Amino acid sequence: MALKAKYIWSNGKFIPFKEAKIHIINHSLHYGSAVFEGIRCYQTPKGPAVFRLKEHIDRLFHSADVMGFKVPFSKGKIIKITKELVRKNNLKECYIRPIIYYSEKMGLLPNDASINIAIAAWPWGKYLHKDSISVKVSSFARIHPKSSVMTAKISGHYANSVMTALEAKKAGFDEALLLDWKGDIAEGPGENIFFVRKKILYTPKKGTILPGITRESIMKIAHGLGHRTIGRNIKVKDLKSFNEAFFVGTAVEVNAIGKIDKIIFGKGEEGKITKEIKEAYLDTVRGKIKKYNKWLNYVE
Repeated sequence: MALKAKYIWSNGKFIPFKEAKIHIINHSLHYGSAVFEGIRCYQTPKGPAVFRLKEHIDRLFHSADVMGFKVPFSKGKIIKITKELVRKNNLKECYIRPIIYYSEKMGLLPNDASINIAIAAWPWGKYLHKDSISVKVSSFARIHPKSSVMTAKISGHYANSVMTALEAKKAGFDEALLLDWKGDIAEGPGENIFFVRKKILYTPKKGTILPGITRESIMKIAHGLGHRTIGRNIKVKDLKSFNEAFFVGTAVEVNAIGKIDKIIFGKGEEGKITKEIKEAYLDTVRGKIKKYNKWLNYVE
């Protein structure tokens, strides 16, 4: 899918989408030192609104701090620019990608490297394109929590994700599932995971996962629907005890998992509770559930 939009914001200026370029001698390109966010904007009865924009920008700045970036703009300014970019591109629903990166520097220490920040926004529909997907337990483990800061969204982390996704696709699966260093289930390449048993939701505990903003939203939405959520260690051998499973994330939103390896959940289709939560989530992001409108940042 070709990405299209009129403008990108880069280092304080709106520039034509096709003119947004970086030099090949780029610290973040070579060493994975960029930090970024994935954010979505949805059409609502009051116009386009960005879902949980403040929380995403808070995490962007946390990631920047982890990687030693001194961001030359305030959080408030980045929030304002993000909404202005959506307006300038005349987008009703879109995916938004802010990124902070070092450039024009070789060698691991980014001393004297320039700090750059850019924001792109473009139309992006359904991520996985299936209501229920097949998932392969990866032969690659999730990054050890003592190897990095798991609460930061660092581009270098995603080499691990790309490898697992490629392995799953090559084996004929739609997506991958990573285990942590102890053999417990962690997360997908770019998603958090939930399991359902007797109307209770189970999800891996924090520590070896990126604790997603969508994950936290789903836990609150599920609670509002009367479902309890338990964070716990989950082994592959536990999978047969669950009735449903689903991935969550900004890109994937809520997507049912029909099977993991050879283990089929229910009939291999979207389960009743998964469907209920997905519908509530989509109603939430589109401004149809009043009590969650505090999560919306309107573009106009």
